Amino acid sequence: MRVEAFRIKSQVSYVSFVADFLLVGMVFGPPIAPFLAASGVFVLPGIADIIYFMGNHVCPQPTMGLELATPHLMAVCMRCYGTVTGLLITRILYAVTNGKGTFWLNKYGLIGAAFATVFMMAYPLELAAQIFDLWDFNNYIVTPFGLITGLAWGLFAMPILHLRR
Repeated sequence: MRVEAFRIKSQVSYVSFVADFLLVGMVFGPPIAPFLAASGVFVLPGIADIIYFMGNHVCPQPTMGLELATPHLMAVCMRCYGTVTGLLITRILYAVTNGKGTFWLNKYGLIGAAFATVFMMAYPLELAAQIFDLWDFNNYIVTPFGLITGLAWGLFAMPILHLRR
């Protein structure tokens, strides 16, 4: 019985570590990529190419990223980076509250999942509005929509990913 509890605890720690590792990459990778690409120092442009490759496969509009190191753009658009920022905020909130609080949506079962799903639709709805020419791409518009999506996703998923027993 005690061995099983240890296995569960180590699996949760592993999941938590992997989730944090990926979040660190998502937070720092896109804004650092332009500087690595512009550096021209040994392997750094190669690392930037890897970051850009990943950005091109997760972001629907990577060519709309901010120009941080002329002529190199950030690896993702601000809608995607707003989502990552929302995830970072909820990760910090989870660390501060230790998963306690009424705002963690996973506590509410299907209702919490439905609530999170509705707010996670902010990103695709804004993208659809842009595709259907309701407005043009504007960083001041897309960033908050991404942020709402990231917050909803984080408020539901962080307690699951970082469960402590």
